This record gives sequence, structure tokens and C-alpha cells, in this order.
Amino acid sequence: MTERTLIILRHAKAENPAGVADADRPLTQRGHTDAAAAGAYLSNSSLVPDLVICSPARRTRQTWHAVAMALPSAPEVVYEPSVYSGGVAEVLALVQRVVDPIATVLVIGHNPTLSQLSALLDQSGAAGELRTSGIAVHRFTGTWSELRHRSAPLTASHTGRAQL
Repeated sequence: MTERTLIILRHAKAENPAGVADADRPLTQRGHTDAAAAGAYLSNSSLVPDLVICSPARRTRQTWHAVAMALPSAPEVVYEPSVYSGGVAEVLALVQRVVDPIATVLVIGHNPTLSQLSALLDQSGAAGELRTSGIAVHRFTGTWSELRHRSAPLTASHTGRAQL
């Protein structure tokens, strides 16, 4: 059986300008630097995704672009509307549809869905609320279709923050 790694990343700090639709909210300057710090953490921790499933919202796409700059290789990226508009069940179903030989998946999205997904997967209940640029790493052995409630323990967590 193959070990699988699911990396859950909440988008970086976003602006909330008046008159701008939620899906069009951009990252703040701090958000750009924090997203880059999250990418550096992933690269330095050898957590390089084979596949990225990303919300199509502007802030998540900008988060991904900053993260990608730090990675040694460019994975396939899928912009999936249900990561933006769906709930935990929809995001879990997306991950369950991933096929071999993909071993590491990065999901970039929004709260509360991502924090709820992390808590759902963890056996110990240790998974907490993801802050902006927050990363939760879950590992399990099996196929993606076998990913279930309490089947993938939280093995690492980090919040990407630029060192000022």
C-alpha cells in the first residue's frame, strides 16, 4: 500500500474592499509574503504536491502562485469551484476521486471548510482552526478513495508567516 499525503492550506490574508465580490478579493501585501513563506515551508519540508486542487477565488489563486514560486517542480493544478462554494463533504469527495500514481495532494481553500476537513480526518482531534496561510498535513496508507473520517492523522501543522 502507498502512503498518501494530504496538505491542506488556507489562503493567505486577503483584503476586504467595499464593493468587491467575495470571489474577487485579493491578497494583502502581508498575504503575498505569508503565502511565499508557506511555500518555503513546504519546499524545506519536502512536502511537494503532485496535484493541487485550488478554489478559483482570486485570493486562493494568488496564494497558490506565491507558494509555487518556492517549489522545485510544477504540479498539475485544478481550479475547482466546489472548493470555494462547497462544504467538507464536497472537498473530501474531490480528494477521494484522485487516482494513482498521485501520492501528495495540496488543497488550497477557505475556512471554515478546510479546518473542518482537517478535524474530520484527524484521529486524535488535535487538528485546530487553520489561520490564514495555515497548513495541516495528514498522512495515511491506502488509496485516495479510502480516505475517510478519522483515517488520516495530522502529522504536521504550520502557519506561514514572513519574517519581518
